[in-house]
Amino acid sequence: MHSLSSSLTSAMWHKNAITHKSSLIGMANSNKGFFKVVAQYSQFEKQIKQAIPTSSSTGSPQFSPTITENTMPINNGDTSTSSWVSFLTILATRLINPPLHPAVDPKVVLMGNFAPVNETPPTECSVVEGELPPSLNGAYVRNGPNPQHEPLGPHHLFEGDGMLHSIRIREGRATFCSRYVKTYKYKLECDAGVPVIPNIFSGFYGLADLGRCFIALLRFVTGQISLAEGFGVANTSLAFFLNTLFAMVETDLPYAIRLTREGDIETIGRYDFARTVPPNMTAHPKIDTETDEIFAFQCFPVFPFLTFFCFDADGRKQQDVPMFSIRHPTGIHDFAITRRYAVFPDTQLEMAPMNLVMCKGMPVRFRLEKVTRIGIIPRYATSDLEMRWFSIPQFNAFHIINAWEDDQDGVNIVAPNALNIENFFTSIEKVHFSLEKVRIDMKTGKTTRTILSKRNLELGSIHPTYIGKKNKYVYMAIGEHVPKMSGVVKIDLELGCEVASRSYERDCFGGEVVFVGRNCGEDLEYDEDDGFVVTYMHNEKSNESRFVVMDAKSPTLDVLAAVKLPGRVPYGFHGLFLCEKDLQEMNQVGESK
Repeated sequence: MHSLSSSLTSAMWHKNAITHKSSLIGMANSNKGFFKVVAQYSQFEKQIKQAIPTSSSTGSPQFSPTITENTMPINNGDTSTSSWVSFLTILATRLINPPLHPAVDPKVVLMGNFAPVNETPPTECSVVEGELPPSLNGAYVRNGPNPQHEPLGPHHLFEGDGMLHSIRIREGRATFCSRYVKTYKYKLECDAGVPVIPNIFSGFYGLADLGRCFIALLRFVTGQISLAEGFGVANTSLAFFLNTLFAMVETDLPYAIRLTREGDIETIGRYDFARTVPPNMTAHPKIDTETDEIFAFQCFPVFPFLTFFCFDADGRKQQDVPMFSIRHPTGIHDFAITRRYAVFPDTQLEMAPMNLVMCKGMPVRFRLEKVTRIGIIPRYATSDLEMRWFSIPQFNAFHIINAWEDDQDGVNIVAPNALNIENFFTSIEKVHFSLEKVRIDMKTGKTTRTILSKRNLELGSIHPTYIGKKNKYVYMAIGEHVPKMSGVVKIDLELGCEVASRSYERDCFGGEVVFVGRNCGEDLEYDEDDGFVVTYMHNEKSNESRFVVMDAKSPTLDVLAAVKLPGRVPYGFHGLFLCEKDLQEMNQVGESK
């Protein structure tokens, strides 16, 4: 009874505190006296801390003020200073925030199935269509943005705390789980109760944005945050190497993740490769499945703008190769490897950090007069003097599906080419992704291009054992409003055309599609396309999300199974499938630590 009474009292205080805090901000908005508001805030903060017990919640996207317990303390500064800074952050936003472009207006960006959701603990799911194939055992995990707090100021779709959505499949049964990646930024803002780190990629547009940046700097000066911990959101992709799953974003280092035997998702921590790598790396490292080597790169806004590096099978980093031949701050997002080379697409996208200082929006720009090119360098090069550049006009590839060498000294690259690239960050629905194959003759320098499909195709995959080798089939998602996709197609690279397709039902949309070989984790020989295509799909009319398994060999990519999920899965970015062998190795590594 005492516990119930205490809870009710706390709830009433919580409600009154929120109302009081809102009224204070309202007073500031209506110009009833900034200093009067400030004077009252100290008393308000004291009352709310005494009245409300600390919650053990790990963060909620409900966009209301919450007080949460930080299980891993990171705020070593004065708590009253933290409260003041949080209040000033909100106040600055409410008072001087300018009208926002729809592409960075959180009220527009976070609508419908782009809106964030709460975490979901491991929950058994029902198979509502067909049956899960007996050979499909493992876990499909997909990454994506899911802001834990209402954004203060501009918010682009690419921002937001990383959330992993995992479905564990074993002997025809499925268990679903959604968890935040517990990054340093996530824990920092969970502790503060409001966004603390400005959305740098979303851009600065006025005094409010500069004010938030200044307030973040104030937190650093007062010892509340550490620059050394990084501020990445780990929301872009996933990679599995060194028997560990990593959540990745290109503005930070990876975060090591563990999937438990019960299907839960745990964040182990930020992985710094024994402090041998720069403070950030690509979200799309490449793993040679034959040698277990890991290839990666770093983009940076100051010279040298690109650095290439690799790790051996034991995770030992090899020599850095700075790319001095890149004279502008390129915005390379993805690359490829072949048996002998690494392949880099130098697009018209470039970093423009001065845009932030001048309050001119996002820290990127498109140099449309630039002649795009592809750089090819030996995998084990020690200097960029070994890099060769080939002009490929108007070839803006943000993702490379695969690359390989042929018998005639040619390097082949398959990638979606973004047309009307200047709209990529502001009106992505105007961008058309044309799937192309580019061949470069390494002897003569001659280049040829082939359009493989006139559809709008992105977010695709191949059989993972063919990375860096000649493959025949590519599975691509059909673009509706990337990353909102309306179907999937299968492309035969030898024929140069579409050989299978499936359009999703009305009001249903998915994201990236992932191919899973029937021989996943086994040494058995199967055809390249013998397997499954998996993805999450959302029905915008019923607001129901499903995990869908399609037959990769079928000319209509028949649905073999559909699993109803316990909650909505927002549209997101990249994912992967871990076979049972991968999960066992991951847990052995986790238990040994």
